Amino acid sequence: MNQGAQVLSTAGGAVAAQRNRVLRNTYWLLALSMVPTVLGAWIGVQTGIASAMSPGIGLVVFLAGAFGFMYAIEKTKNTAAGVPVLLAFTFFMGLMLARLLGIVLGMKNGTGLVMTAFAGTGVIFFGMASMSSVIKRDLTQMGKFLFIGMVMLLVAMIANFFIQSSALMITLSVLAIGIFSLFILHDLKRVQDGVETNYITATLGVYLSLYNVFANLLALLGIGGGSSD
Repeated sequence: MNQGAQVLSTAGGAVAAQRNRVLRNTYWLLALSMVPTVLGAWIGVQTGIASAMSPGIGLVVFLAGAFGFMYAIEKTKNTAAGVPVLLAFTFFMGLMLARLLGIVLGMKNGTGLVMTAFAGTGVIFFGMASMSSVIKRDLTQMGKFLFIGMVMLLVAMIANFFIQSSALMITLSVLAIGIFSLFILHDLKRVQDGVETNYITATLGVYLSLYNVFANLLALLGIGGGSSD
């Protein structure tokens, strides 16, 4: 009896250690991914490479590049190339963010708006991370509804690219912040529950959610609080 209990205790400790290791590596890689993102955004703003593309071409490049990189990350996530490919992806995403950043930074209070969006994203991340560590309920089912919501949101955003409705853009940005905030909670909970065991995949999911929360917060602040004087 005692030997069996000891074996179970040892096995449970090993599982807990594995989960903590994946979570720790996820946080580490997530922090590291911010470096190429900022670098890509800075280069994009300084060179105007993203702004030089027409909105239509920019959308095609963004979608093709993003899905291409995500496919490559999935294929290399268990190899030594996984981390470099992920970091290259975050650099690309930084470049693609440069158009929005350039518009907001062109406003009189642009720097303040960027810092506010950054702080807001940080608050959301730490809030969701804290919740993921205390919620005991299995959130796996929530992921299905979030995915459906994300697909519908993407379709609506592409449609609004042609419609150009400011009211719809504001609505979609608010919905995006809500959906991707919940995705952060969902993805971190999957790691803590041992459902997601690959830290590269986990980092990709949380990074995309953070990226979308920041971009949509910045867009809302630019629309509602921007000053061109």
